[in-house]
Amino acid sequence: MHELTLTANTLDHYMAQINQYKLIDRETERELAIRYRKENDLEAAQSLICANLRFVVKVAHEYRAYGLKLLDLIQEGNIGLMKAVKKFNPEHNNRLISYAVWWIRAYIHNFIINSWSLVKIGTTQARRKLFFKLKQTQELLQRDTGELSDEAVAAHLHVNVNEVREMSARLGGDQSLDVELVEGEGQTWLDRLPSTDSDQEHRLIENQETQNLTDVVRQALKTLNKREQEIIQARILADTPVTLQHLAEHFSISRERVRQIEKRALQRLRACMETDGAE
Repeated sequence: MHELTLTANTLDHYMAQINQYKLIDRETERELAIRYRKENDLEAAQSLICANLRFVVKVAHEYRAYGLKLLDLIQEGNIGLMKAVKKFNPEHNNRLISYAVWWIRAYIHNFIINSWSLVKIGTTQARRKLFFKLKQTQELLQRDTGELSDEAVAAHLHVNVNEVREMSARLGGDQSLDVELVEGEGQTWLDRLPSTDSDQEHRLIENQETQNLTDVVRQALKTLNKREQEIIQARILADTPVTLQHLAEHFSISRERVRQIEKRALQRLRACMETDGAE
């Protein structure tokens, strides 16, 4: 499936690619699944995957509000689809997509959880549920009962009210400073911010602190090997971060291997910077 890369292609081009694959009926799907399950027929597995790629795009669209690249969400969903094909049992007489949607969502959920913030939102089952159900529950309660309190949301989702408040704050999102306070009057939030001008002494101190931090980061990066440095530069430090798939193709390794290298490199960087900062 090399031709289905999501790296340099636009979404429109990707959609044009996957729309070339025809949907398959229940009987054909069952025959292909049996061939893969009993004979390890990889061509049958690829046919099942290609026929369902457009469903992954549909699911990925549901998670665009989290501010991540749609192509990355689709790529994660595709991995979930592949996992589902591997585990799918045609003898249960269910359609593949009915079974696969759980895996597609699970992989997208994990990607969002891992990418959401440098400060992790938590990985307990309750917090994961809260992360993805909070807005939906708030809208449901507002529509059905007119009550939008944190207590009502907590009771509905069976979680602690403090967790609801914390998650609400984290999901509140950033507000543009260019938004007008009152539409049509021209005054923005930026106009209301106090002056941050500092005297020369403060600016010198700030510049020195910035230089010190830059030196710490530069020294920390030197502790990584060349491949780790390239991955960190491309994924973390670049103005427009590239996808895992792009790096996987560049280094001729799997996306999961790139993810592991990135995670290990970040851990080493944090440890190095914490050590330097403590000195």
